Amino acid sequence: MKRFLSKPYRWAGLFSVLLTAAFTFVLMDTFVIEKSYSGASASQANPTAAAVSASSSSSTEQGSSAAVTDSSYDDGNIKITIETERYCGSTVYIADIQVADPSCLKTAFANGTYGRNIKQTTSDMAEANDAIFAINGDYYGFRNYGYVLRNGVAYRDTAGSGDALVIDENGDFSIISESGTSLAALDSAWQVLSFGPALIEDGEIVVDSSSEVSQSMTSNPRTAIGQVSELHYIVVVSDGRTSESEGLSLLELAQVFEDRGCTVAYNLDGGGSSTMYFNGQIINNPTDGSGTGERKVSDIVYFGY
Repeated sequence: MKRFLSKPYRWAGLFSVLLTAAFTFVLMDTFVIEKSYSGASASQANPTAAAVSASSSSSTEQGSSAAVTDSSYDDGNIKITIETERYCGSTVYIADIQVADPSCLKTAFANGTYGRNIKQTTSDMAEANDAIFAINGDYYGFRNYGYVLRNGVAYRDTAGSGDALVIDENGDFSIISESGTSLAALDSAWQVLSFGPALIEDGEIVVDSSSEVSQSMTSNPRTAIGQVSELHYIVVVSDGRTSESEGLSLLELAQVFEDRGCTVAYNLDGGGSSTMYFNGQIINNPTDGSGTGERKVSDIVYFGY
């Protein structure tokens, strides 16, 4: 028996080791290694950001007293009512939210930092930002594409291939195709969220029974947000992937928004990320894949001051 492998076999073994190491690094870089990035330069930031921020801070202040129950909040500026329903074999949580000023609709990053694999639970981010109500966002940190513009500042202008939700400085929603619209062209945008797809546009459902997020099951836990009218919003989170709640299809999710008169509605990150937070409590039953509990994500959408 030869003491040493022949040269071709030695090279094959070395190549196998290098390939495994490279694959491991890619996985670590994608899912584990934290990287913080700087935001856009001042010239890239939304030119109205400073003006909107200044006017918002002076025009809206938290009410000195609020009427609060387990499912409602009203301080005169922010009014929230949460209903829990059974729909299509799943438990669905529907928040009706009305605000006096668009500055009450905000977003936040995990640990206050824009970057890759920087994550916190929705509830931790909500508490860090004194949110009254919060949901998980678009999990921008899981990808290196898709527009990221938050609270008037542009962080990523690499277009994705699908729809994006634009929230302007007046708090109004619209849907754009990222491949057909540059981030720089969105002069009045205050928030841009990139996940999708759009569920409702111009009051009409724009998904069907075959629509689904790439590589997802037909029925899932879901998180989505819609607009009824000026400063009037609907947020829907559904449980799923359990014996008690199968989850919703995108069409079923869209129908919830249509039933409540939304003119625009947009699907956010779902599955194990789906979380609704209200007044210090988790309202739904998140399932992070390893059991019940919150999944750490990169961002939230919230209502507060």
